[in-house]
Amino acid sequence: MEEDGLDDLLAQISEPTSPKKTKQDEQPGTSKSTSKTHCVLVNQKQRGNPLLKFIISVPWEYDEIIPDYEIGKTIGILFLSVRYYNLNPDYINNRLKDLGKKYDLRVLLVQVDLKDPHAALKNLTRICLLTDLTLMLAWSPEEAAKIIENYKIYENKPPDKIMEKIENDPHQKIVNALSSIKPVNKTDALTLIATFGTLENIIKATEKKLSECPGFGATKAKKLYRALHEPFLKNQMKPDVFAGNISIEDIESVENTAE
Repeated sequence: MEEDGLDDLLAQISEPTSPKKTKQDEQPGTSKSTSKTHCVLVNQKQRGNPLLKFIISVPWEYDEIIPDYEIGKTIGILFLSVRYYNLNPDYINNRLKDLGKKYDLRVLLVQVDLKDPHAALKNLTRICLLTDLTLMLAWSPEEAAKIIENYKIYENKPPDKIMEKIENDPHQKIVNALSSIKPVNKTDALTLIATFGTLENIIKATEKKLSECPGFGATKAKKLYRALHEPFLKNQMKPDVFAGNISIEDIESVENTAE
């Protein structure tokens, strides 16, 4: 991508393309109606896009909008495939000029349809960083449709609905801790708890005892035993290294030792 081309894009993106500002331009939304917030609005140019037949969890309809998909009044989504981007590298620049600064959340939904997409994705990531776009990747029309559906489903949901839930159940915490050790899965973790009863007994168990658990073998038992008994940090420092005031140099020394 040419540097000058991107500079021109950044220079123009803050202004709408239309020289006259109408009431409809002042608010994100359709050119015909600003009240169609119950469904996903789809640009007429998206007719024939395979992902449309997979949008089944939320209603959608065609309308005259600037982005390819519009969620409510605040989310605008541009759709692009890597293959199409390689054939038409200026396409996304022109779409962004049309989009201007509209919408609180602006999303570039990219379908990865090439075996080697790295160069294209690198350029697209750079564009997103410089133009305040959220980059979302999908590897099939089904995944792309699911992303659009989720934006609509969670449009008015509070953040805690999609935040990771913290488990307060001690039993579940042990399962999560054990299954974080490769190659132990959650079924293995439940087997260990059922066999040994407590985390303390699991830690005290010999490698041979661990290998006798259903679903375990010598290799898995060895890796689990090693993970439970090796120190997290090999301390090669003198015992009194932290006896006095701790400096930045001391912390960097600890980090370098750990690496």
